[in-house]
Amino acid sequence: MIEENPFITDQELTRQLKVSIQTIRLDRLELGIPELRERMKLMAELSYDQVKSLPLHEVIGDIVDLQLDRSGISIFEIRDEHVFSRTGIARGHHVFAQANSLAVAVINDEIALTSSADIRFVRSVHLGEKCIAKAYVRSEAGNKGKAKVEVFTYVGEEMVFQGNFVIYRSGKEEHSEGGTTHVDSH
Repeated sequence: MIEENPFITDQELTRQLKVSIQTIRLDRLELGIPELRERMKLMAELSYDQVKSLPLHEVIGDIVDLQLDRSGISIFEIRDEHVFSRTGIARGHHVFAQANSLAVAVINDEIALTSSADIRFVRSVHLGEKCIAKAYVRSEAGNKGKAKVEVFTYVGEEMVFQGNFVIYRSGKEEHSEGGTTHVDSH
């Protein structure tokens, strides 16, 4: 099951296999399968291009796959600091930030900024849930210097967020020589 879905949690395995969490963890250890966080780090090291548009620590969530100017995937776990204390529901800006930073990270350029976003929250996200955001660069047609990026965020199989982002790109990657690029943003 982990080979089919490397992002599956021990809790999800517990539910599907109807065994205790201890059994899952012991079996994983016995088989030499690392915990989810370690699997994500390993996949990240092996399978993706390097982010160019912003420092990796500024991306919200852990990038686990990235193909510049094509697609990307990140995972973000909702913790206590991300939720309203009374309800345990994630504050929307955290879910948006994951999607927005992935939309920027997938751009193969030194400078990429969000120009506009059309977003939709499909359902609330709760404490302890893992948000898996998938970004797809859809086009650059007719918008020199801009890319359209569509992002879908899921918890398990259920979509919880959708965003259509227009990302400004400086075009600096196309130039091999130095020079200064000035960007005005609001």
